[in-house]
Amino acid sequence: MFGYIIINKGDMKFKEFDIYHSYYCGLCDALKKRYGKAGQLSLSYDMTFVVMLLSSLYEPETKVGWAKCMAHPFEKHSIRKNEFSDYGADMNVLFTFYKCRDDWADDKKVSRLAYSKLLKRSFRSVCIRYQEKAKKIGMLLREMAQEEKRMNQDIDHMAGLFGQIMGEILAVREDEWKEGLKTMGNFLGKFIYLMDAYEDIEEDMKRNRYNPLRKMYERTDFEEEIKTILTMMMAGCCREFEKLPVIEHAEILRNILYSGVWYRYEMLQQKREQRKEDYA
Repeated sequence: MFGYIIINKGDMKFKEFDIYHSYYCGLCDALKKRYGKAGQLSLSYDMTFVVMLLSSLYEPETKVGWAKCMAHPFEKHSIRKNEFSDYGADMNVLFTFYKCRDDWADDKKVSRLAYSKLLKRSFRSVCIRYQEKAKKIGMLLREMAQEEKRMNQDIDHMAGLFGQIMGEILAVREDEWKEGLKTMGNFLGKFIYLMDAYEDIEEDMKRNRYNPLRKMYERTDFEEEIKTILTMMMAGCCREFEKLPVIEHAEILRNILYSGVWYRYEMLQQKREQRKEDYA
């Protein structure tokens, strides 16, 4: 994923941050134990959110402990792990492999090709473990790549493809919460895809690369329109979240959904406003 599903640390209590970070460390540990250091490099805050959401919803047995690592070599830190830490590690590797191959195909980034080769064996094991899910995600990513080559400017369709991918990731079980999680993931995935396009639009225009917002960018009301669309996507995501019987860590998850996801957007806004003032 792209690093948009993060916390707003300034609005979070110290205890809440420690809990959040312990899930992050649990995901890191799961990646290392399942896929080695190569898998560990794919660690993301986005998937930490997925692990926390599913853990809060299903309330599995969670082991809480203390550990040291390369990032924190001098002091122990808390770590939380459960079955969804392993699931998050699997989905992280699956998605990272596909993303590396996409980056190689689009920009011929040798580093991404090399990393995908390091993950190939891990990727295959995930595909065996989640055959149907991996097949659907792979099919959606291939369709997305094909439509990008055709320069498809249908924003809803393009964002919707990534929305379906996130829906597949969140819908971990065949149960009463499956459809709600899929819908929530759909909205969240659309938000992520559009935020990524919004962040890259200026650079993509300069380099004449594909971006689903190219046509919209030419309009005078571009900034207002994209904010309206992003707000609608997160409103839909939050609406589905509030339907779930999430009690434990609910405030941490709300911090992410109602505040944290807007951090990068606000930073971009500030930079663009500053540039306008500099050119004025």
